[in-house]
Amino acid sequence: MLAEIVAIRDEIGDVRTYDLVIAEPRQRDAYRFAPGQFNMLYVPGVGEAAISISSSTASYPVLQHTVRRVGSVTGAIASMQVGDQLPVRGPFGSAWPIADCAGRDVVIAAGGIGLAPLRPVILEMANNRAGYGRVWILYGARTPSDLMYRAEYDQWRAAGIEVFTTVDRAEADWKGEIGVVTDLLRHVDATAPRLLTCGPEIMMRFVILNALNRGWAAEQITLSMERNMNCALGFCGHCQLGPEFICKSGPVYDYPRMEPYLRLEDL
Repeated sequence: MLAEIVAIRDEIGDVRTYDLVIAEPRQRDAYRFAPGQFNMLYVPGVGEAAISISSSTASYPVLQHTVRRVGSVTGAIASMQVGDQLPVRGPFGSAWPIADCAGRDVVIAAGGIGLAPLRPVILEMANNRAGYGRVWILYGARTPSDLMYRAEYDQWRAAGIEVFTTVDRAEADWKGEIGVVTDLLRHVDATAPRLLTCGPEIMMRFVILNALNRGWAAEQITLSMERNMNCALGFCGHCQLGPEFICKSGPVYDYPRMEPYLRLEDL
């Protein structure tokens, strides 16, 4: 499907959010996605990149993708302007368990650009606040300048969501916490929340370990494995983890399914 870029917003460093609208009306009307899924963004003559959808279903027909410039495809996307057309293939993948979170306390733990795949969940819960219990966002980045979506934190707090941030290294004007995401778990006083997490695998490993040590059930933990998804069809093998092809059976998994592989370093 051809999509038009209708807006571009700078986030941090080499990261931008692109607002896309599918051009053909029938394709636009037929398209549906769930929070946690991804699209393949295609640059003719360059290639494709798997990018999570970072907008809520309520904002459709605008599709937002938050893209870090790291390679040839994302570099080509970074050179595009409002009005350019970008082919889109999707949506693909599994989704966050939004329905299972209804009426529950929810902890959302993210690191770095891992906040982007969780942003649709946050927006859903902010827009339908009465449908959920207490909601905590625990978010960490390398420096204050690396914190994603900073302009939205006050809106999330105004909706009744508790937002806590931390950084590895402070800057001169930083007045917040310094440390890792697991340090922020002390702000959570729920006994059996739903835990949704996305970020560097080392971060997710320790967040989950700390959650289990607090007595939270493994079956209530869900994570998104943002690995090297290149084709979305399970053909190329770049995203394989043990017997799993992340692009086909993921990227969102219940923790018990991923637990055997997260215990193995360098897999």
